[in-house]
Amino acid sequence: MATTPPNQSIERAAAVLGALGASETGVMRASDIARAIGLGTSTTGRLLATLESLEYVRRDPDQGWSVGRAVLELASQGLNHNPVHRESRAAAQELAHRIGLTANVGVQDDTSCIYLCHFEGSLAPKSHTMIGMRQPLHASALGKALMLDLTQADREALLGTDLARYTDHTITTHDALTDDLVASAGRGWCVENQELALGRFCIAAPIRNASGRIVAALSVSGRLTQLRDRDTAVLAEDLIEVADRISVGLGMISAVAH
Repeated sequence: MATTPPNQSIERAAAVLGALGASETGVMRASDIARAIGLGTSTTGRLLATLESLEYVRRDPDQGWSVGRAVLELASQGLNHNPVHRESRAAAQELAHRIGLTANVGVQDDTSCIYLCHFEGSLAPKSHTMIGMRQPLHASALGKALMLDLTQADREALLGTDLARYTDHTITTHDALTDDLVASAGRGWCVENQELALGRFCIAAPIRNASGRIVAALSVSGRLTQLRDRDTAVLAEDLIEVADRISVGLGMISAVAH
């Protein structure tokens, strides 16, 4: 079957939105956007004008271009149509409020974990949301929980031979990752101890659908200083109970054999 060639106009429009999304301030001048996506200023200007007419970007005469209302509305609709997000949102929010830490829900996308939900407790305020952001599967508690049912051969085929190092604590071999996941499966939850960022600690549990397949994961995280006086086992029990409740909401009605 012949492959349909990509539509250049759509690719360029997506590049503009990607550049705006990646901007540290969220606002860019047209010339900076043109430079970021490798197009001329006139071509970029036409793209911006079209996207503005569709409300995918907006222009502030004093500051520049930013993501528009239509993008935010589309993202919201996408989340609301996602069954995992619908089922887990209230439960994750309540968990974060009750324990005072950050609660996240993530799903797998190729070799990454993407955040679907992100809620902060009173002890873990942030100035930004994590929704839509990615983390590597092998170096995050959410990612590990998503891979619990995979064999080592499956993980090697998915992730490749080399596992990227982010800190001195990152697991970088498949044998070590397998050992970590076997221990995690035995207790029902995964650990990320400064493997992605120094000073960060996170635990996660899998979320399953009606067939028992892992479709998402729920985590709680915080700084090591915030967790120093917390009983991790008690925190994990709470986490697993909420993850199981979400799984039941997705249709899981029986135990999963290991």
